[in-house]
Amino acid sequence: MAIRQNKKFRFKMLLAFISFNVVFAGILAPFILFWGPFESLKVMAVGSVKTSRHPQVVQAFLSDEKISQIMHSNDDQGIGAGQGIGREEIVADPSEGIIIEDIKGKAFKGKVMLIKDPKRVKVAVTRELGVAGERVSDMVKNSGAIAGINGGGFYDPDGKGNGAWPDGITVRDGEIVHNNLGDKLAEWIIGIDDKGKLSVEKMTASQIKQRNIKEAVTFYPPLISDGKPVLEGDGGWGIAPRTGIGQTADGTIIFVVIDGRQPTWSLGATLRDMMNVFMEYKAVTAVNLDGGSSSEMVYNGKIMNRLWNIFGERYIPTGFVVMPKSKSKN
Repeated sequence: MAIRQNKKFRFKMLLAFISFNVVFAGILAPFILFWGPFESLKVMAVGSVKTSRHPQVVQAFLSDEKISQIMHSNDDQGIGAGQGIGREEIVADPSEGIIIEDIKGKAFKGKVMLIKDPKRVKVAVTRELGVAGERVSDMVKNSGAIAGINGGGFYDPDGKGNGAWPDGITVRDGEIVHNNLGDKLAEWIIGIDDKGKLSVEKMTASQIKQRNIKEAVTFYPPLISDGKPVLEGDGGWGIAPRTGIGQTADGTIIFVVIDGRQPTWSLGATLRDMMNVFMEYKAVTAVNLDGGSSSEMVYNGKIMNRLWNIFGERYIPTGFVVMPKSKSKN
């Protein structure tokens, strides 16, 4: 009887010891991330939380001045094409006019997709708008598309966090399908017009109609305009998974998805990193899209990048998809 009691006592002590260490590690983790000596992890953690829906978490540990200093710690990065960016072609499908490349920078890895015909790029919207978002893979499948990435930002009026409501103005097939701004100026409209030209401008709903914008979402900031870089410093958003869209002078659409928050694989990219990638691909226009756990690229039913979210694909309201040649509208 005494032996059983001793074993039971030792088990309880072991369980208590493990529980104490788990709780202690949980309490200590924010201090290590925000105040510790690991600069790359600090920049990643602060940037991730500050640009999330819960910026108050990092504000509880650091002053606004310190947060700004950390998020601008990469301001001395170089500008321009070839800033240590490696490229390797992994998919070339001439019949569909699509090329996909692996890219690699100092602290990030990702994918670039080149779509020769810009008119094949459409906006996909969750089928349950206002109720629930959709995964990128489902958007691609439900649209009859062959590829896609996540799109614009979204807001969360009911606190459900299910990607039901796109923020700003959303246009699909020339129709405004969601608008929470009325006719106020939207910053920024990422639109493709009836000629297949990508534009990133401040526009009202009325101006969108006047400009014959066929597909559009709302997000920011612009990265390249008229072939010139437009960011100051490193962009001030820290390091994170990123998604962006751009266009070259010949009309080719560029999708960029950068993996992040995975220290053994890819920490993520600053906005300047994204800008440099688009300059490497000779974009004349480029803009940042929603990132973080939303960042994703799908091709032929396969997720091409490494998702950060341990729960898999995030449910989001909008994406950019690529229609097959046979289904694209001219």
